[in-house]
Amino acid sequence: MLRIGNLPLPIGGGMDQLRRRAARELGVRPGALGKLEIVRQSIDARNKGEVHYVYTVEVSMPDEAALLKTAPGRNITLSERAPYVFPAVKRRSPLPPVVVGMGPAGLFAALFLAGHGLPCVILERGQDVDRRALDVEKFWSTGILDECSNVQFGEGGAGAFSDGKLTTGTHDKRISAVLEALAAAGAPADIMWSHKPHIGTDVLREVVKTIRQKLIALGCDVRFGHKLVGLATSGGALAGVEVEGPNGIYTLPADALILAPGHSARDTFAMLRNAGVPMEQKKFAIGVRIEHRQREISLQQYGPAWERLPPSDYKLACHLPNGRSAFTFCVCPGGQVAAAASRQAGVVTNGMSHRARNGENINGGLLVGVGPEDFPGDVLAGVRFQEQWERAAFQLGGGGFYAPAQRVGDFLQLRPSEGPGTVQPTYRPGVAWTNLSPCLPGYVEDTLRQSLPLLDRKLRGFAAPDAVLTGVETRSSSPVRILRDERFQSSLRGLYPCGEGAGYAGGIVSAAVDGIRAAEAVASQ
Repeated sequence: MLRIGNLPLPIGGGMDQLRRRAARELGVRPGALGKLEIVRQSIDARNKGEVHYVYTVEVSMPDEAALLKTAPGRNITLSERAPYVFPAVKRRSPLPPVVVGMGPAGLFAALFLAGHGLPCVILERGQDVDRRALDVEKFWSTGILDECSNVQFGEGGAGAFSDGKLTTGTHDKRISAVLEALAAAGAPADIMWSHKPHIGTDVLREVVKTIRQKLIALGCDVRFGHKLVGLATSGGALAGVEVEGPNGIYTLPADALILAPGHSARDTFAMLRNAGVPMEQKKFAIGVRIEHRQREISLQQYGPAWERLPPSDYKLACHLPNGRSAFTFCVCPGGQVAAAASRQAGVVTNGMSHRARNGENINGGLLVGVGPEDFPGDVLAGVRFQEQWERAAFQLGGGGFYAPAQRVGDFLQLRPSEGPGTVQPTYRPGVAWTNLSPCLPGYVEDTLRQSLPLLDRKLRGFAAPDAVLTGVETRSSSPVRILRDERFQSSLRGLYPCGEGAGYAGGIVSAAVDGIRAAEAVASQ
């Protein structure tokens, strides 16, 4: 294959025009090109008067090495894709592996084990994604929360109620395998080549169901409403798991447990600590959701062409002289701020978008990093820190899971807000207009207040007075790391912690990749 990069294409340009550009780079007629495959698409908006797409493509041609020498284009290379190969299966135990959690890490661990002859027992404390969607809608409509079936817990994990972003900062050979599996399960084909791929919460839920159906067809035993509550051990190794199901507690014999609990499984963290499983505190972030009108952000990012392009996102950060930093996280174009609590009497915010990203607003996490120096204590001190500020937000919102909200202009001027301006908040069940100070650590509040004007210099309008801040966001990542060795095992042999909840990933793709790596370890031992 020949890979051709940096091919500009105007907005509205089609495949025929892209083939002509590629042929010109190679110095051949368009009709002489073999099959053309898009590898990457991005948007170049540096010149707002001439915004355009940029493509990287691959084509198959005869005598490619010779053609490479004579081609007039400069951005051409030989490309040989090495497909991901799951290692040889060596596991001989008669017991099926057990997977806890049906977020990306657990789903992909089970999918790759079952796909290579090792069907699993899969335990998920929450419900299937259809039942879960009903429970979440009831929560958003009424404020009645099911602690086992919500935005955090259930089939698909927390990512099922997000934007379905598939961006990752990692460069792992398994990423292509993850994207291919998602596409095979019904995700849009453009996730394979988009610069910033996303599925959308509506499509992702259907993809998750399709993966579950494949797992069952491969022989997996999927158990919803079954929560891990204990570990049975013998001689420093796992012998079984204690499970609380609809009919009570039972013990399931097991010598290999892939633990993918999600970052909100606080009771699981406590159980592991009490069982002597080594863990450590981990840095995470806390802050608010910031919400703007999508039109204004897209106009700033793309200029006059904004209406002919997909809704724009952003990625911003700044570092202050005091050593603190603020950054945006999990930006959801055309989306909504989501109530994401999993415990009573605590408000948690997150963001989500549908595939179309056609909502009026854009929202993103505006967060400040925190670490063990901010919450000294035992390994679960970070959990208690999160709970402290979630309870404060609940009280400030007046109960019923209403979230405290403040306009940016009022936040900067240290005065409470009395209502919205041009930006209408999307959080449900609703917001209480107030002063956010009581639900944020003082140093986080100060960092956000100092950072907003600096971030506005990078993206004009980011600190617009009518932009809405909704608190509090605490679940950017896990507050603990469940320690494992180079073979992916805990010091308790047979326990394989993985994914975001275990402290080893940060997003759908990286969590799925970590799940595959855990599956490789189980299959190889």
